[in-house]
Amino acid sequence: MADDNEHTSPEEQALADEWAAALAEAGDASQDDIDAMLSQGGVSAPVPSPRAPMEEFGSAPKANGPVSLEGPNLDVILDIPVSISMEVGNTDITIRNLLQLNQGSVIELDRLAGEPLDVLVNGTLIAHGEVVVVNEKFGIRLTDVISPSERIKKLR
Repeated sequence: MADDNEHTSPEEQALADEWAAALAEAGDASQDDIDAMLSQGGVSAPVPSPRAPMEEFGSAPKANGPVSLEGPNLDVILDIPVSISMEVGNTDITIRNLLQLNQGSVIELDRLAGEPLDVLVNGTLIAHGEVVVVNEKFGIRLTDVISPSERIKKLR
C-alpha cells in the first residue's frame, strides 16, 4: 500500500481521498473499491447526491394564499405562459418541391374546406374550432373542447 502512494501524484491522491470519503459516506467502502477506481483511470459516473424528498402536488402550498380543501392550489401555475396555436392542416412535401415554392404557389393540405381547425397548447390538442373575424382580426371560435381525461389518454 505504501508503494502505491509513492507512485501516485498529489492530484491522484486527492481524488482517491475524495472517493474514499464518498464511499465511506455510502457505507460500502473498502480499500479494494478505491484501488479499483484508481486503476480504471478515474470516474465514469458521479456519485449520486442524496435526494431531497419530493413534495406531493396535493400537499399544502408554501405560499401564504388561501388553501381550499377541494384540491391542489392551482394559483402557483396560473401565470405560467403557454404557447397556443391553431393548425389549419399539414402535408408532407419533398425538399425539391419546397425549394420550388414561390409567391402564388398553392400547397394542398390534408383537411377539407370548412373542416374545424385544431387548437394546440404547447403542441397538445385541446380543442377544435372555426375561424372568425373580430374587429378586422382573425380569431377562433371553439366548437369542441377535448375533455381532460381524453387528453391524458392521448399522452400515454
